[in-house]
Amino acid sequence: MYIDFNFSKRLSELRTQKGVSARDMSLSLGQNPTYIHKIENGIALPSMMGFFYICEYLNIEPADFFSHNVNSPAKLKELMEDAQHLNREQLEHLHLIVKDLLKSGGKK
Repeated sequence: MYIDFNFSKRLSELRTQKGVSARDMSLSLGQNPTYIHKIENGIALPSMMGFFYICEYLNIEPADFFSHNVNSPAKLKELMEDAQHLNREQLEHLHLIVKDLLKSGGKK
């Protein structure tokens, strides 16, 4: 069964969130300068290993790449890692801040 998922668009979205050009990302992955450009334009798809390298470069889990409900998986991962160092009271404050942001229309 075919699942409608735009791999190219998701890659472009996540790369842009990281603030890096397609060329720089390609070169950082040890590929030719047009590697990411070709994937984002639907000309090519990465190998499975290439996909894992892309996820590692973006600092996300492979499952996050396909998760439509997670807008900025790298930032969420960063937040979770930082939150692990907070005490219970600090976590409660953070939770209240998040709830307040969601109430005021901060969910984007």
